[in-house]
Amino acid sequence: MAQQEICTAESNATLLLQLAPGVLEAYEYQGPAVESRAYRTSAMICTTLMKTSPVYDIVGPDACKFLQSICVNDFTKLKYTGLRHAVICNEKGQILTDGVVIRIAEDRYRTYWLNPPIQYLCETSGMDVHGEDMSGTEFFIQVQGEKSLEILEEAFQADLHDIKFAKHRIQDVEGTPVQVIRLGMTGNLAYEVHGPIADYAKIYSKIWESGQKFGAVQEGAHTYNLFNHTEAGFPNINLHYPLPWFESGEGLRDWCLAHPAAASLNINRVLHGSVGDDLEGRFVNPYETGLGFLVKFNHDFMGREALEKIAANQSRNVCTLEWDPEDLGKVFAAMMKPGNNVDDISILSDFDWVGDFANNCIEYRADKVLNEDDEQIGMSSGRMRSFNYDTMISLGFIDPAYIQEGRELTVLWGTPGTQQMKVRVKVARYPYNKDLPRNEDIDVSTIPTLGHGRMVK
Repeated sequence: MAQQEICTAESNATLLLQLAPGVLEAYEYQGPAVESRAYRTSAMICTTLMKTSPVYDIVGPDACKFLQSICVNDFTKLKYTGLRHAVICNEKGQILTDGVVIRIAEDRYRTYWLNPPIQYLCETSGMDVHGEDMSGTEFFIQVQGEKSLEILEEAFQADLHDIKFAKHRIQDVEGTPVQVIRLGMTGNLAYEVHGPIADYAKIYSKIWESGQKFGAVQEGAHTYNLFNHTEAGFPNINLHYPLPWFESGEGLRDWCLAHPAAASLNINRVLHGSVGDDLEGRFVNPYETGLGFLVKFNHDFMGREALEKIAANQSRNVCTLEWDPEDLGKVFAAMMKPGNNVDDISILSDFDWVGDFANNCIEYRADKVLNEDDEQIGMSSGRMRSFNYDTMISLGFIDPAYIQEGRELTVLWGTPGTQQMKVRVKVARYPYNKDLPRNEDIDVSTIPTLGHGRMVK
């Protein structure tokens, strides 16, 4: 675990995660039990991405052509108000990385979370295009939850109802332009606000002041990193699965070795769970993560041939697995015996930074999922305690023949060399919080507009 420090501001204690010397991240405000519930009744206000997101601009006459050549997406019709959830795969069809791309000028596209692979691909493309690393120049404020639109309209004193799902536009806030994007990781209504880092304090203060009127809470990195993504059905890079940068050819491997931050993400992997050292089994393709709908075979791109074959014969799909409480109790009881050698199942979620963030040490957990005959049919990752539903859940990447709600399967809990135990799981609804309306389906016209009958409690 990276170094943690306690910082007390007024009456609120915030647990901080030290990312690097002098660089602190809010790890917890009120803890996951409180923070993870807020998106259902009001909103979570979060800045976790601001200090960790790689931001990289693709610039030049061939910018669109370049993105077409490396991503599964089609960029030819991307306008200035739209975005793409971009996915880059290797020649095996495995996800190298995925993130968001927005077009901010005629020949300039801003990418989030596509670097470092996109930098290597840009430098070796031979096209009339270049890249600019914009990391650290832009603030990110995520406002996620049922009251997110009302909070932002109150904060900015502006009508934002016109912003449709996966769209964005510039909004003036007392002379300060910010970019408002309708997107989020909770599944229900959510927005992101971006702008120059120099304007962060002004904009955050307005959003937080407004958020408190509507009962919003601040969300730390602990809750954001896994609790949102598993419950909302968003498999995520570095959270639910590792990325095959070193396993995708000597070119990318050698480039990563020449760039220490990129290399460490692959060298310093810490693997837990009964899947063991099987890296190939931990890598995933877009169809396994529910992103197959993004793959457009109307253009040539890296991994197209492999993905065409995968699309015709999918061996794994994503689902939610709900863990049996009695079997969880047996594992916990085994942990309490003197001299036990049982993996800790009391941890709230299976993702954490280890070592120190400066060296990008990441631990991954993946456990085997077995059928009734004890045959492996996939893996489980992203195990978490859901405070909203009083259950333990994870995401399963399993043979689609077994994905029927209520079907009972088994997770083999335990890293090789430890005492391994079987835990019954059942296939549950996906996403797990599907009782809430999805962001893409919400008609915001039903939400009162600022100044037209809105009641602030």
